[in-house]
Amino acid sequence: MPIVRVTRRLHFSAGHRLHSPELSDKENREIYGLCSNPNGHGHNYGLEVTLKGEVDPRTGYVVDLKRVRETVEEVVLRDVDHANLNVDVPWLEGTIPTAENVAIAIWRRLEEVFPGGVLDRVVVSESERNYVEYRGE
Repeated sequence: MPIVRVTRRLHFSAGHRLHSPELSDKENREIYGLCSNPNGHGHNYGLEVTLKGEVDPRTGYVVDLKRVRETVEEVVLRDVDHANLNVDVPWLEGTIPTAENVAIAIWRRLEEVFPGGVLDRVVVSESERNYVEYRGE
């Protein structure tokens, strides 16, 4: 059977500060620039979750995208939407909340609820021009 990939797009708004405790304030400013503002800054993030699988001949679906939306809202968005990613999200604790690290953390949350290789990719975008993609590698 052919393998088909389906994607659900979602959004959340959150604040964060890019700052490594292993670096001096000067080094943090040099690496992260304005993103290391001590008071943080925010984004209207885009999130894409792609699942893959065979099309069910009975339903015509790989997966019901309404179920995907509900699951992602419950497992991810309820924690990150309108949150400070540095302090409000337990599963990001101790992580510099770059888009890269956020994508990996979201993948880890979702692979628990979409097991068996069904989860194909997670895309986190901070703007129309900047996004990261993670495929569990």
